[in-house]
Amino acid sequence: MTDAAALPGQPRGGALTGPATARAVNVLAPNASPMTLDGTNTWIVAEPDSDLAVVIDPGPLDDGHLRNVIDTVEKAGRRVALTLLTHGHPDHAEGAVRFAGLTGTDVRALDPALRLGDEGLGPGEVIRVGGLELIVVATPGHTGDSLCFHLPADQAVLTGDTVLGRGTTLVAHPDGRLGDYLDSLRRLRSLTVDDGVHTVLPGHGPVLDDAQGAVEFYLAHRAHRLAQVETAVENGHTTPQEVVTHVYADVDRSLWPAAELSVRAQLDYLKGHGLI
Repeated sequence: MTDAAALPGQPRGGALTGPATARAVNVLAPNASPMTLDGTNTWIVAEPDSDLAVVIDPGPLDDGHLRNVIDTVEKAGRRVALTLLTHGHPDHAEGAVRFAGLTGTDVRALDPALRLGDEGLGPGEVIRVGGLELIVVATPGHTGDSLCFHLPADQAVLTGDTVLGRGTTLVAHPDGRLGDYLDSLRRLRSLTVDDGVHTVLPGHGPVLDDAQGAVEFYLAHRAHRLAQVETAVENGHTTPQEVVTHVYADVDRSLWPAAELSVRAQLDYLKGHGLI
């Protein structure tokens, strides 16, 4: 879900559906909108020589899309062994129960309400399927249950809605919290600096080949917006609606309801830090 139209990092051109790295293939859900960009990216990840695949974010409850994901897996000579969720928003998770039924897989997520099976997900956990390794990275902020998945073999990170391929992510107040989100961005930045991650496989939009640049862009964007909101309040724009009208005047009005959620999160953050 996006609240701005600027481009972070260096987006990779070309089709949004298909191979993105040696181990990751995207199947784009047909749910394009101002909030979902071109649609939800459903990621299939597997070791090149494995017959097992992991699917991340089956997407909306769209039978055609879910079957397309399964067909893509099977055409590669594999079967789905596990389903993972980056977070519980419907454009990522609504189809998970149906997908689990079609594939006979468990669904693992941070939120117990989204799980099918006995196992959840914990920060730092290493998921191993058919030789594939994914490391769970806790990235709350967009939502309280947001996770990313580090794919070390491809020097990539699957970011859900924490970092998008185009635009910037809203902080879905009150579940999402800006302080948490800033900490999560710093955690992702450390992956780019300390662990060599250079590719972002986002939940919406194109693949980004400059992960560090994307994260730095996000941090700078948040600092800029916070300063704008603080100035707007100082100038008498005290309600979230007034702040949106003043600060987000350059954003498509169809996105103003989402912008208001981010503004509420920013106001909460500024008040909590004694800045307004």
